[in-house]
Amino acid sequence: MLDGPVASLENLRVEFQTKGGTVVGVEDVSFTINAGETVCVVGESGSGKSVSSLSLMRLVEFGGGKIAGGALKFKRDDGVIDLRNADDGLMRTIRGNEIGMIFQEPMTSLNPVFTIGRQLTEGVKLHKGVTQKQAEERALELLREVRIPEPERRLTQYPHELSGGMRQRIVIAMAMACKPRLLICDEPTTALDVTIQAEILALIDRLKRESGTAVLFITHDMAVVAQMADRVIVMFRGNMVEEGPVEEIFENPKEDYTKALLAAVPKLGEMTGKANPEPMKLVGQDNDTSPIIAKEDRVLLEVKNLTTRFPVKGGFWRQTVANVHAVEDLTFDVKSGQTLSLVGESGCGKSSAGRSILRLVEPQSGTVNLDGTDILALGTSGLREARRDMQMIFQDPFASLNPQMQLMDAVAEPMVNYGLYSASERQDRVAALFDRVELPRSFLKRFPHEMSGGQRQRVAIARALALNPKLIVADEAVSALDVSVQAQVLNLLMELQAELGISMLFISHDMAVVERVSHQTAVMYLGRIVEIGPRQSIFENPQHPYTKQLMSAVPVADPRKRKSERDLNFKPIPSPIFPVSHTPEPSVYEEVAPGHKVLVGEWGGFKRDGDSLNAEARLREGVDAPEGLAGRRLYD
Repeated sequence: MLDGPVASLENLRVEFQTKGGTVVGVEDVSFTINAGETVCVVGESGSGKSVSSLSLMRLVEFGGGKIAGGALKFKRDDGVIDLRNADDGLMRTIRGNEIGMIFQEPMTSLNPVFTIGRQLTEGVKLHKGVTQKQAEERALELLREVRIPEPERRLTQYPHELSGGMRQRIVIAMAMACKPRLLICDEPTTALDVTIQAEILALIDRLKRESGTAVLFITHDMAVVAQMADRVIVMFRGNMVEEGPVEEIFENPKEDYTKALLAAVPKLGEMTGKANPEPMKLVGQDNDTSPIIAKEDRVLLEVKNLTTRFPVKGGFWRQTVANVHAVEDLTFDVKSGQTLSLVGESGCGKSSAGRSILRLVEPQSGTVNLDGTDILALGTSGLREARRDMQMIFQDPFASLNPQMQLMDAVAEPMVNYGLYSASERQDRVAALFDRVELPRSFLKRFPHEMSGGQRQRVAIARALALNPKLIVADEAVSALDVSVQAQVLNLLMELQAELGISMLFISHDMAVVERVSHQTAVMYLGRIVEIGPRQSIFENPQHPYTKQLMSAVPVADPRKRKSERDLNFKPIPSPIFPVSHTPEPSVYEEVAPGHKVLVGEWGGFKRDGDSLNAEARLREGVDAPEGLAGRRLYD
């Protein structure tokens, strides 16, 4: 591998033509990337970090952009060339061969109608001129490098048959197939669970060390930057505001924007010794950081033995041949004015639990008691009336807002549905709600597409507050937001809780965020709560091995505390699919401290004492399930 700069951007300027005129995406940006070095470009949405990387691949031109100035130098075997002047044929040779790219959403970069094997061999055959057999051998070698189990079988599967983490590994394998000189990673772990994210980061770092590849890593997550970067470039509104070694940026940031980005990152452990959640102190803002203490000590929501299963159909008559045990024997309480967080990886059942409580999906059994009302016993009209007291904030506000409806009408819609207030009163109330979620009243007549992600989430919160609910279920409500916007939305939720006394069921896979907002925490695994108790007790004295595993996977926003691949030896998660005849055992808990309970016995490959059961043996409990169900995993 060649020494020195592999690629360099010199005074790059990228413009986009819109109806409103020319918009500058990147203005006068310059930096270099050396062989064997990881350069992290950080900044919020719209800062120009992705535009910079797409310019290097000359892909920005396919998205309506134009490279209006500067140079894009790239080192090849026969010398340095300016990619800005390269013709289409040369760019096709370079893309995928000498420059590889990993995109944020693997499902959009994999073709759903081709097998994994075909997609992996395609680039190798095109760029390296090898035979089909040699390409298949290289594909197998790549799948082993990215630690995918049963690689021979994966070659014949399609993308939809794999989990998110496994699909992202496939995309990494495709990007590394031709041993590129430069690997561009554009938010490759944003949508992944904390354990899978940790493994993917360690994998990219190992591949870089072994091959000497230069890595350009684009992210808005400062904890990921601390884990990966050698050098950091901070971008803001199309400009580079700060550059330096990773330790220097974290320990001695010069620019106010860099300081604000670092301050907005919730850090695991910063709530140690504090019994109640506290809003974050934001740089440049005089916000209240008083602890969120409930005004009354009574149970608002009581959930007992809640069980939700989804049927798996099969056979000629499409009969139910198995069940997905999404939520199994869930029991917990949420007190008035407090937050209980459900935390766990994708597929653990936390979102299904939230939807079951609101009866957006129908549970099989159990009881849900909201302020004296048995939700599961209600008929259609009774449930409609009860839903005034319980509202939901979804993960993706763009999907939950009507794109053809002005924001004013979207927030007023719940009041219209229930026939509350007159038209003028509704208008005043919507304006007051916009004030409460800190949105200017000039936004009332805007449409969802005219707002940023953080602003749309504020609209969703305003709509959830429209009926004065007693309970809000926030399902991954901040996971897609930039760190500073996330901090503002979290603070807003905590301030509203202190002011209005709302109870919250907060669903998340981000342990640092959960530690910041929770009064109580419940850790879910394979549909069950494995550990539940006061947040301080769970985070400062975790007892269940799965809770410890989740904690160990969280990247720390400190470059001197990086995790090695040795720290990330996670157990595979078995499938939650069981044959119809399967009768699960009830959940039995041991109280290890006041209110702190831990699941005892054996479940999902974990023992209470921390020893691991053989996960494959655990799967063989379902031997009478139809072929492919008992051993099928929804996870890697």
